[in-house]
Amino acid sequence: MKCQTIYKMMLVPFLFLFPLSVSAAMTDEVTELQHEWARIKYQVPAKDQEAAFAQLADRADKVSEKLPGNAEALVWDGIIVSTLAGAKGGLGALGLVKKARTLFEQAIKLDPAAMHGSAYTSLGSLYYQVPSWPVSFGDKDKAQDYLTRGLELNPDGIDSNYFYGDYLLNKGDLKSAEIAFNKALQAPARPGREVADEGRRMEIKQALARIKSRRAEAGTKKALF
Repeated sequence: MKCQTIYKMMLVPFLFLFPLSVSAAMTDEVTELQHEWARIKYQVPAKDQEAAFAQLADRADKVSEKLPGNAEALVWDGIIVSTLAGAKGGLGALGLVKKARTLFEQAIKLDPAAMHGSAYTSLGSLYYQVPSWPVSFGDKDKAQDYLTRGLELNPDGIDSNYFYGDYLLNKGDLKSAEIAFNKALQAPARPGREVADEGRRMEIKQALARIKSRRAEAGTKKALF
């Protein structure tokens, strides 16, 4: 898989260990990052996304630095940085995905169950999408382990099932991938996440179309031989 096409990205988590008055302020700041990420990813033209995500990544770094000990801020920082890597592409994105991995690992140390295990799902998605050693840290076994942990904490989530399905599709397990994608489509709507939900469902339908196309191609080849 070419480096410029191997990075993508996705989703989130939540739980605070701070007083209510401070927690409310944190929620507002992190929610702003969440909404802006969805807007850029699904509503901004692809040619403009790298610059937009670069600016958002700077904001996310400042928020996570301002809110030490906040797992949600760390996860969203990681998601935004990894999505920037996808928009950037190529070998120049390797430093970004390593930074994202560190942010997800820090979030897990703080609170493994934060936001229904989204740090695990996000980390797993990195491990199957980046190149393996010696180029980067890609590892299919670690990917499955982290993605499975994310599913255990959020078995009906749209993102946990989408990324597990995408991992299975990358492995060539079309049947299992189709099951995961269809389960992701049945996930309940998330209030305040309408843009992200709509965009993710579009990606799921595109993935299901690829599965259908691969099966058709396999059927044609079988008929010819």
